[in-house]
Formats: sequence, structure tokens, C-alpha cells
Amino acid sequence: MIQLKSRWAELVNADNALPEYPRPGLVRDSYLNLNGAWEYCINGSPETEHYDGTILVPYSPESLLSGVRQTVTPRDYLHYRKVFTLPEGFKKDRVILHFGAVDQECTVCLNGTEVGKHWGGYNAFSFDITADLVEGENVLTVCVTDATEKLPHARGKQKLEKKGRLSSLFYTPQSGIWKTVWLESVPQAYIKKVKITPIFDENAIRIHVCTKGAADKAVVTVMDGDVMIKNVIVGTNHNYRINLDYIKPWTPDNPHLYDIKITYGEDTVSSYFGMRKLTVEKDEQGIPRFCLNNEPIFFNGVLDQGYWPESLMTPPTDEALKYDIQQLKDLGYNTIRKHVKVESERFYYHCDKLGMLVWQDMPNGGGDYNMTFMAYMPNAFEWFGRSVKDDLYKTFAREDAWGRAQYYIDLEGMVEELYNHPCIAAWVPFNEGWGQFDANVATEHIRKLDSTRFINEACGWFDQKGGDMYSIHHYYGGMRIKPQKERVVALTEFGGYACPVPGHMACEKEFGYKHYQSKEELTVNYMRLWEKEVYPNIARGMCAAIYTQTSDIEEEINGLMTYDREELKMIDSEVRKVNENVYRIFAETVKL
Repeated sequence: MIQLKSRWAELVNADNALPEYPRPGLVRDSYLNLNGAWEYCINGSPETEHYDGTILVPYSPESLLSGVRQTVTPRDYLHYRKVFTLPEGFKKDRVILHFGAVDQECTVCLNGTEVGKHWGGYNAFSFDITADLVEGENVLTVCVTDATEKLPHARGKQKLEKKGRLSSLFYTPQSGIWKTVWLESVPQAYIKKVKITPIFDENAIRIHVCTKGAADKAVVTVMDGDVMIKNVIVGTNHNYRINLDYIKPWTPDNPHLYDIKITYGEDTVSSYFGMRKLTVEKDEQGIPRFCLNNEPIFFNGVLDQGYWPESLMTPPTDEALKYDIQQLKDLGYNTIRKHVKVESERFYYHCDKLGMLVWQDMPNGGGDYNMTFMAYMPNAFEWFGRSVKDDLYKTFAREDAWGRAQYYIDLEGMVEELYNHPCIAAWVPFNEGWGQFDANVATEHIRKLDSTRFINEACGWFDQKGGDMYSIHHYYGGMRIKPQKERVVALTEFGGYACPVPGHMACEKEFGYKHYQSKEELTVNYMRLWEKEVYPNIARGMCAAIYTQTSDIEEEINGLMTYDREELKMIDSEVRKVNENVYRIFAETVKL
């Protein structure tokens, strides 16, 4: 593989490795970032006394920016060591250690004492380390194992062993710490989390302030810019309604956010929320349509994998993370389908601020997939992808009962972690049958966790007739959809047009669904694709179109941008015209 680098790679060093506050939805003034230089070693034992060198956290050892560039195999143990001293005045009563994510399993120790374990590679977790802190230098160690596809953990697009034509769909695996590690200090009684639900039609929000402590009241202040619009005392650890005098809706065109401050005894946190509502309504023709704030909306988006040549699933900088979102926004898209990956919270924060809707996939897991069953058969025979039941655990590589149980732990963690972000419009529990099982059960589970968003139950195929949408993946032309009685028709993957850009390609092998040789040729065929496959189907019920994909990634060269983000591969003005036409045709066609 050819090592590419984005423009942000050269800006990264041990003193500025993702220094931004990692949890914008629950901010405290106490914050100590532990990113930077750590000691590391990779060996065959869960114990180590010697370290091989320095790794730059939070970049995985497989990545260029880590400084290591070594693959962690299922037989390996990845060891980290960090010595830190708390700044003077930092500690209040308790100190909490936070990890944004560690892939896949880890044991965390402080000063030789185990403080906790964690399973699952995508979600945040934390430990109260107060009892094990000492004056002066503290020694934090983390021991990680990562079996990638050899265990049923969620793994997304990571794969150790790639084979077959469709192997290009999978990417270099990564391991260990890949999101920010940080400390915060809290009083003895403190706010653990906050859940905010907009009640759009009633100009109100429902808030749940979860606390640890004896007090049962908190003060909540809601701000609209510099104007205080509510200051109330709420009960803690249960739902509490706050009525607002007025609301300004959150939309992609006007992503208005309200700030909120919560005080609980000596503890104060700040957060934010957006007022928006998501429903399915039938139009004048009786066709189900997606609605945002009681108005029909067309989700016009891009499949986004979130990979970087120098840092894999970790963005090199926060500015790089924001760049991709802004580029898609500037091209006229209003939606990102975050594909089989859970990003850091700062990704969703930028989407909230910029006005980019997100369809959030659950990362896939399970055993090794039979790609003939998972990909070739559903593409060759539509009836096959619509009729097979997903209780065939062996066929869907979901025989492991522990893995199925872990799926729900990870799913709950993802929904809980991202619940407050107004940008998220849909949950996607399964994609193309990869590790799919009992999708109807997963949908009902999500409904109990979050009844405010759409659910794309089985994205692409192996439809179990549940959720809010009839999902189609279509890469080979000639599509004529039919409206569904109760579910909205959504084109959730299509396109994938490839175009090589010499000097900006990571691999000699090239993968895409159709190949073109120039920006002009790619653009013309992209426009033709929309004219033939999307525009005519809007009247027939289509309410979403998700193009594949944001950037090239390794062997896949079907991005709007090159892997290093240096070249936009289409004529931007023509892409904007296509998107403007989509919104215009939809507005002219769809009336409630």
C-alpha cells in the first residue's frame, strides 16, 4: 500500500494530539487531556515489564501518526503506559478517567491496581479512579486485545484477512486506543448524565438529569444566545418537563441551538439542544414521506466511512473531522450516513452546528461472512434479499450467543451516548445482512430507547418488514420503485462511481461499481445517474438517496474526494446543481 497523507498530518505532534474537549454535550471546567506520548509494547503476554518505545495516543499502532505502524494480531497483547501528575487544584472530591473508545477488549490499571475492564471497540466508557490515585506521579496502564473478525465483536469495515472480489469493501484493521483519553474532577455529589428530548409541537423539552448524590433538585438555565429564556428548578433522576415561551426550529438550513446550564449542588455542567421533530406522514397521494418539523424532507446524502490515510478511523485533527462535513454541506448535501462506525462526539457536535443530518449505523459484528450469500445473491435476485428470514444464526454468522448479547450492550451504549444530538435522524441496526439477527427485535429495542427517530431496520436487503423505511441498495441501473403502504422508500446506497486520480491513490488495485477516467466524465455520468435513477422516482415515493461515498479509501476509489482529501473528483458547481434540482423536484412533487 502507498502511504498517503492529508494536509493535516504534518500538524500533529505529541503536544497537540486532538486536544479539544471530547464531550461537547456535557462540559465541565475540569479537564485534563491525556493524549500524547505514551509508552507501548506489543507482545504475547498479558503482563509486561519492558516497553518497546513511544506511541502517540489516540492514534492506533497500525497508523502512521501513531509512530508505530505495526498490526496487532489476535495472538498479541498491546500494552500502554502513561505517567501523569494532577495539576495543582485539579482534584475536587472524585476523579473520573474517560476513554472515548478502545478496540476491542481492555483492562485498565492505576498504580498497579485494576480499576476496570471494557469490552467493545466503539463506545465511550469511564472509571472512578479516586481511591487509587497517589500524590505526585501516577502510573496508568492499559492492556488491550483485538481479534478483529476472529471474535464476534463489532468491527465495522476492519478486516485482517481479505480475499475475494469484494475484499476491497474492507479496510486495514486498527487496535487499541483510538479516541481521546481524559480526566475530569467532580464533587462528591455530581451530574452523571443528561438526557434532553424536544417536544416540538408543544414548545417544550423533557429533561432527565441523572445524578449521584443525596440532593434531589437541580437548577436548569436555558439560553437562546445571550438571552435567558428559562431558569427553573427541576427534580433529578426522573423526567421533568420544561415549557419554553417560543422555539426556533433546528433544520439543516438553520441549525439553531439552545445552550443549557445545569447546576447540582457544587457541580455545574453545560450542554445544548435543538428543537426538531421527525415523523412519517402520508402525502396527498397517500404515499408515506419523511417529515422534519411537520414538513416533508428529502434526505439527500452521502455514505461516510470516516477513514484517513495517516490515522485510519481517528481523524488527524478536529479541523480535518469538520472539513469533510463542511465539504459535503458546501456541495449541497443535507445528510451523512455514518457507515458501520461510531465517531467521536465532536463529529456529531459539528453536524449539530453546521446543520448536517446523520443516519447512524450500528457497527457490524459476528463471524466471518459468506459474501455469496450476503452480497451476490441479494444483488442477483431481489426476491432473495426480501424473503430470507434472519433467525438463521449460522447463515448470518451470528451463532455466538455471547456475541449477540454484546451486540445489545454496544447498541444501547451507542444510542445513549448520541441521544442528545439533534443531527441524528435515523438509527441503522444492520447493514446488508452483515451479522444481522432478529432485526425486528433490535428495532423494538431501539424504539424503547429512543422513539423520536427513524429506524432503518435492515439496510439494503434481508428486509424483515419492520422499521420506518423500505431500504434499497442499487448499484447497477434500471431502478423503478413502487410506493409502500406504510414505510417510506429510501435509496440508502447507490452510485459508487470510481475515478482514479494519479498521485492520490493508496493501492494499485482499484474498486468501484463503474469506472471513469476524468473529472468531466465522472461528473457527466453522476448527473445522468440522478436524472435516471432519482428524479423520476421521487413521485413514486422515494424520500432519500445516499450516494457512495465521501472519499476514496484504500482500494475503493469511488469517493467524491481522494483519500488524502486533496482533490475533489467532480465539478463542484454541477454537483450543487444536481442537489438543487433534487430539492426543487421534491418540493414541487410532494404535498401533505
